[in-house]
Amino acid sequence: MKLIRFGAGQWGVLEGESVLETDGPAGNPTGRRFELGELTLLAPATPSKIVCVGRNYLDHIREMGHDFGGDLPKEPGLFLKGPNALAHPANPAQPYQSGDVVPYPSFSRLLHYEGELAVVIGRRMRDVPEEEALGYVLGYTCALDVTARDVQKTDLQWVRAKSADKFCPLGPWLETTLDPQNTTLRTYVNGELRQEAHTGLMIFPVARVLSYISGFMTLEPGDVVLTGTPEGVGELKPGDRVEVAVEGIGSLHVRIGG
Repeated sequence: MKLIRFGAGQWGVLEGESVLETDGPAGNPTGRRFELGELTLLAPATPSKIVCVGRNYLDHIREMGHDFGGDLPKEPGLFLKGPNALAHPANPAQPYQSGDVVPYPSFSRLLHYEGELAVVIGRRMRDVPEEEALGYVLGYTCALDVTARDVQKTDLQWVRAKSADKFCPLGPWLETTLDPQNTTLRTYVNGELRQEAHTGLMIFPVARVLSYISGFMTLEPGDVVLTGTPEGVGELKPGDRVEVAVEGIGSLHVRIGG
């Protein structure tokens, strides 16, 4: 089931090319129906926080020059993005003519893309064991972790590098039935494939990541967890068009502004 957030904050269920409005995420139908192509889509989450996993694919660790001497990380490496970083997706019917434009920030000269699978929490989560963690998930979606790579090296806590306005495009909707360890993530820039990886290659699977976070931080309904990016990250230029595609979900289309 695909859950869509749209318009003035309404939720609905995608049924073919139309959306059946509901009274909340995975809620009851209101009886109103809309054509998908006519809707303004919103990021399918209302997070109090966005928790991100860094270095969750071995090949990405290597490409960034952090091989840990051949040993894998013992715990997920986490960082935060502020809710201000959320950006709304394009409508798939108008992939690069709608949705938010990510501004190229004046403080950076090296903007990077990082395509990721994202998780949206469905109910309050605290001290949840790994074997129960996926039961707290509302759904899965595509995310673009925009990173100012040059200032990442000078930021004390990566605040500018990761949390500038619109540095976390999310969407286009939530898929509720995805197996997060059995899908493929791809990132395209201007139509060229730049990243491709099976999520089974994650060092820390999604259930373990969620359980780990909930051990010290309460995850609230609507919170977002980004699960890490595979190898192939690279530079973005003003005017670039980025697509993050996850099999079983769909594609997030993002434009980079000037």
